[in-house]
This record gives sequence, C-alpha cells and structure tokens, in this order.
Amino acid sequence: MDSKIFCFATFPLLFLLLLFALQANADISLDTLVDPKTICESTSSPSYCEAVLPKQHGKLHDFGKFCLQKSLLQSRRFSDMVNFYLGGKSTLSEKTIRALNDCQFLSQLNVEYLNKCNEFASRATETLSDSEADYAQTLLSAILTNQQTCLEGLTTTASDLSIKNGLLGALSDDSKLHSLSLALFTNGWVQKKNAPILWDSEGVHPGFSNGRLPLKMSSKTRAIYDSVRGRRKLGDEDSVLISDIVVVSQDGSGNFTTINDAVAAAPINSNGTDGYYLIYIAEGVYEEYVSIPINKPYLIMIGDGINRTIITGNRSAGDGWTTFNSATFAVVAPNFVAVNITFRNTAGPSKFQAVAMRSGADMSTFYSCSFEGYQDTLYTHSLRQFYRECDIYGTIDFILGNAAVFLQKCNIYARLPLPGQFNPITAQARTDPNQNTGISIHNCTIKAADDLAPSVGTVKTYLGRPWRQYSRTVVMQSFLDSLIDPAGWSVWDEDFALSTLYYAEYDNSGPGSNTSGRVTWPGFHVINATDAANFTVVNFIQGNDWLLQTGVPYIRGLIATNKKGKVIDTGN
Repeated sequence: MDSKIFCFATFPLLFLLLLFALQANADISLDTLVDPKTICESTSSPSYCEAVLPKQHGKLHDFGKFCLQKSLLQSRRFSDMVNFYLGGKSTLSEKTIRALNDCQFLSQLNVEYLNKCNEFASRATETLSDSEADYAQTLLSAILTNQQTCLEGLTTTASDLSIKNGLLGALSDDSKLHSLSLALFTNGWVQKKNAPILWDSEGVHPGFSNGRLPLKMSSKTRAIYDSVRGRRKLGDEDSVLISDIVVVSQDGSGNFTTINDAVAAAPINSNGTDGYYLIYIAEGVYEEYVSIPINKPYLIMIGDGINRTIITGNRSAGDGWTTFNSATFAVVAPNFVAVNITFRNTAGPSKFQAVAMRSGADMSTFYSCSFEGYQDTLYTHSLRQFYRECDIYGTIDFILGNAAVFLQKCNIYARLPLPGQFNPITAQARTDPNQNTGISIHNCTIKAADDLAPSVGTVKTYLGRPWRQYSRTVVMQSFLDSLIDPAGWSVWDEDFALSTLYYAEYDNSGPGSNTSGRVTWPGFHVINATDAANFTVVNFIQGNDWLLQTGVPYIRGLIATNKKGKVIDTGN
C-alpha cells in the first residue's frame, strides 16, 4: 500500500479513537450533561450530526470542541490529498492544475483558520467575548466558502476522473462536517442579542474625505511622505499609525518599480502594534497580477487617485482561468487598506468571469478606490470587508462572493452587457444559515454607466440574484435610479433559493426604489429600522472594533433624516 494512502486511511481513525478516550474521561458535571441527540436537533442535518458525535452525554461546548478538532484533522487530510495530486501535475491539463492550485491555497487557509478557532475553543470554558465569538464565527463561515470555491473550480475545470472521484467526495463530506462545527459553535458560543438601532448624522466618524487619511508617522517617515505626495503636513488630527513607508514608481525614483517587489519587502506576520506598513504607489498604469499573502498583514496602499494609479490585468474564464484566480489583485492578509487606486480587468464582456479585485482578507478596507470590469468585477470572497466612497463598474453579478461586506457611500455603475444579457448587480453566495455573511449596501448610489444609459429601457438591471441557497443582500438608504427593474430582484434558476434567501430593502430613494412591484418571494422583505439595524456597520461587520484604526470615515448606524430628507445632526 502506498504510504500516503496508508496515512490518509489510518491517521483519522487513530485520532478519533484518542478523542473518544479523552471524551470518556472528561470531568463534566452531571447537571450540564446533554444527550447528543438533543444537541443534534438544532442542526440542519440531525442524522449526520448523530453519526459524528460521540455516543454519550456531554456539554454543548465539549461537542463543539470535538467537531472543531475533527474539522481540523479533515482539513489537513484534504490539503495532503491535493498536494498528492499536484505531485503528478505533468499529466494534468492546465485548467486542472489551476483548479488544484486554488484548492491547495484554500485548504491551507482552512487549516490556519481552524487552528485559530481551536485556540479560542480550547481556552474557553463557558463563554467567549463578543469579539472573539464573532471572529471565530467569521473564520468558520469562510472555511465553508473556501470549500465551495474549491468545489466549483474542480467541477468546471477538472477533467481527470480520478481527481474528481478522489476530491469531490471528500469535499462534500468535509463540508458537512465544517457546517456541523459552525452550527455547534454558533449555538454554544455566539450570543444571541437584539441589534441596537444606532442613528447617526452622515459622516459621523472624523476623517478626511476625497481619499485623504489622517496619518501618524515619525518625522523621518512624514518627511518622505510629504515630499512624495507634495502635500502639507496633515496637522494634529493624525490618528493612523505608520511604521514605515516605501515608494513604488515606474520611473525608478522610488524604492521599487513594481508593486509585487514592494509587497515582497513588507514585514512578515506583523501584529500591527508599530503601525501599518505604507506602500505609496505613484501615478502610472501597473500591468501586474498582485497577490498579498496571509503573512503580510497591516499593509496600507495609497495611490495618486482613481484613474491615476491603475493596477490592470485581463485574465478571464474565457481564457481558461478559474473565477478565483482570474483576479488582477487579490488579498488575504488581514487588516489591509487601499486608498486612491483603480483596480481593473480589461478582459471585456465576451470573456465571461473576469475579476478585478478579490478580497478574502478579514477586516480589509477600501477607500476612494475604483473597481472596473464586466462580469464578476468585485469578488468579495470571504471574511469581513468595508468599502467607502468607491466606484464599482460591471455587468453580470459584478459584486459577488460570500464575505460579510459593507458598501457605504459608493457609486455602483451597471454597464452595457452583451446583446440578450441582463445585469444582476449582486450574486451573494451564502451556503449555510449559520454563516454571518451577506452584502449590505448603505447610502450608495446605483446608476447606469455611460454606455448603458441609452439602453436603460431595454436592458434589465436587478439588485441581485441568489448564487447560493441562503443568499443574503440588503439595500438601505440608497439612491436607486430608473435602471432598476420594478421587480427589483431576479431568479437564478426557476424557484431555486426563493424561500431560503434573505433580500431586503429599507428607506431607499430614487425612481428605482418603489417596492410596490417587487417580487413576492418568501425570502424578500421590505424591512423597518429595527430589522435594518442588524445590517449596519456596527452590528453586521463589527466595524467599531477595527475601522477606527484605519482612519477611514464611516457611518456607524442608520442615517437620521427629517421629514424633508435632510440629515439630522444627532450629536453622536
């Protein structure tokens, strides 16, 4: 027997036997013991849950820890399987190799995320802090998203039957296990609380508009920044700590001539205590594919402005790339900030999926940036993300993914698609009811781009369609122009997901905001302020925990207006 196959077959069994032994000897007080059948009744698949959990009474937290450990074990096993298949890549097609590379990358992230979740669970007795619980639920949500992305790539590109038979079944089984881990964690550690309604005047958080950040630097770093930017010192309101600054300039006058070289030189595994590492990118068109790995956190990239600092590429599904790896710019490093940059994919509408930006970076922030493409422009893949005063252009599903993503005060422009096509703006991909993911669009403007404007009456544009079963998108206090079809939302495939999705609108304005002709699906809602509060910056992405350090302005809650529509200064 091949040694790798032997390892795959025996190690999980040995590990599980050890876990059962530990569980049997655990010192659990009798008054908190629960039958696993009772625990499983609250999950989406009770029979699967009962088959997985130890056949004995225990505490909910112990069952949750058991599943997290098993999920970690299975993720390591799957990562080893992908590496095994990539070892024989000389016999594989380029499409299959690309799909396997995606799976390798995503499975390694899953191992890292599960290690972090197990750290939380192992030191927790009864409760976690809200921030810790939200973070762990976010990571567990992302694990399921990574599984789904790997599955999609293999399904559409892998032609080798041995790979399909070997990996697709494992993906399906592991996804069930990860879903169970998420359910038990959510039931055991995530506190169920009513979201408070927070009313703000517009722009309540102090900051600089037009892409200017309040930066706090050493005198040496400040001198470099001021000389490069040609701006005066920002004054005493500095709040964003900068540890160092490097300059990317194509004319050779900076530290680097390419963005990738600047990223390679950034600190590894910074904890952010010394501040952000700032990469200033001078005006120019950078034809680069940039990928910021998870070990490069706390980067700020600042350009010279939209349509002045441009990062561009043209990878697409039409040319054999998976949607995931078609991105011109991709980031998974946490606490990433981008300001004053255009991210572009020029593949065009005939090349199908072609991503300009893909973010799977937790607590990532984009301010005064532009995202330009056609189908699948902005791939908000996973974890928590915030976009402020950005421009987003595209055609089909051009804001997609399964992050917990918040778009605030952005301009969303639908472009002219190919003849016979229509424009669904969003394609949210939530696959599990316990995932804390979705798209929240707040105080934005949704209009036709210049090329679509003459065809608004003939090309249908919708707020979104359900990519996955529990798709969730909320549009609130935004301006919807006449391009939005009266139905508001489109189906994906007949009645798929219409009763399990969550689509909602609140307090929108403009000719496309009338909800009297909206779809009548069970999952569509016109909501009130109490429900809308769940999807604000504070409650949906826990923005107060991490946005303050970025210096980017944001509205924490709902916007308070008077009867004439003017913003009320609440004094907050």
